[in-house]
Amino acid sequence: MEILLVLGAVLLVPAVYVIVQYNGLVGLRNHIAEAWSNVDTELKRRYDLIPNLVATVQGYAAHERALLERVTELRNRCLGNQGPVPDQARDELQLVDALKQLLVRVEAYPELKADQHFLELQRELVNTEDRLQAARRFYNGNVRDYRNKCETFPSSVVAGLFGFPPASFFSVPPAVREVPDVDLADGVSP
Repeated sequence: MEILLVLGAVLLVPAVYVIVQYNGLVGLRNHIAEAWSNVDTELKRRYDLIPNLVATVQGYAAHERALLERVTELRNRCLGNQGPVPDQARDELQLVDALKQLLVRVEAYPELKADQHFLELQRELVNTEDRLQAARRFYNGNVRDYRNKCETFPSSVVAGLFGFPPASFFSVPPAVREVPDVDLADGVSP
């Protein structure tokens, strides 16, 4: 009888360990999916702001047409990209660079920089970028925890045994950091 108890304990302890590790990995994988949905929501919010921003700039800066078309094309590409995180990050980096170029070119149009609609869009973009960066940090924290569990022994054995896929970090800088102060008498102040 004692031999059966010892044999049962020897078999039960590893089985319980595997179950606990497996459930922990599933939980982390689900946290990553939830965190990505937060990132995705903020990305879509950014995509919704871009057409309004482009239309407003277009009204003042018609000869920036090539850049406006580039921003629109990249926005549409990012909106349609539902692929792996590294592919989305690559497209997002291109969009962020194009948005930064657009906002730098806006500096040459003082009447646009003082336009209330443009300033409101810029404020919304800043708020969206802040929320996107917070969601990105939350996502990357979950990815870090998941990767640590998948890569450290002995939980890495369970991750390999059950085919848990690697997760990628999402690193995209904000497109805009702050909205300039406006003095309506003089235009935009430095």
